[in-house]
Amino acid sequence: MTISLTTSAAQSLLTEGYCRFQLANGTPAAKIASGLARLQAAVDNLPPDPYAPSANRYRRYSNGILLPWSRQVEWMPNLHGEHGPYSEYYQADFNPEYRSMVRRMVPFNDELKHDPFLNDIIWHDFDLTFWDESQLIRPFVVGVHLVKLLVENATDRAVSSPDMLHQDGEPFTFVHLIKRDNAAGVTTAVALPSAAGKKPEEVDPATIHTQFALLEPLESYGVHDPRVSHYVSGLERGPENRPGVRAALLTDFTPLVPLVD
Repeated sequence: MTISLTTSAAQSLLTEGYCRFQLANGTPAAKIASGLARLQAAVDNLPPDPYAPSANRYRRYSNGILLPWSRQVEWMPNLHGEHGPYSEYYQADFNPEYRSMVRRMVPFNDELKHDPFLNDIIWHDFDLTFWDESQLIRPFVVGVHLVKLLVENATDRAVSSPDMLHQDGEPFTFVHLIKRDNAAGVTTAVALPSAAGKKPEEVDPATIHTQFALLEPLESYGVHDPRVSHYVSGLERGPENRPGVRAALLTDFTPLVPLVD
């Protein structure tokens, strides 16, 4: 199974620094439904974020080596600590909540790592990116996150990290909605890099490119990190008397070996 590349999204990412698209476009509905169901099942089994026990945030993270010339992803082996297997995630100074901290994240299980639908998403996203030709004969690091915000009570709130406009440090990041139910808030903003460190309501409106909410499964967006900052607001429970949830799959891409001028 392959996921059709959205030409307009690639053009928007190149010219504007961000893009929006529906991941399911052009792919048989039955294959989309089965792949999405597997990701939603994985969302239901996410552990709490160990670095934010009160944020109502749950997540897994794994990374791998992406080889553009052979269309292969070789997943990095898990590390092992006193609390079990983990993957390392490092954002240098880009996340002020965890500045210069190597975070140990619970990794994806092997079955999910080798899920064909996940593999197709990774390559779809990579094909939206753009690089110097000489970079494409070198490996890339791909990071893959599953992140869920979940609130049980009407007074609860769940937040992503960092809870402000920010840049990630990876050249490209893509976000795909996996599940949203009884959710209020969780609105995305994309702005100029100068807005990083503040919330959308704290900056000049002229610095904000767009604001929107991902509402339907596999509704997606991507950013070219050097040219924009981005943010997703907190989750609150919607009008129904049941938990509110919003979960997304994120991919990011970074050259393993930077080009030397």
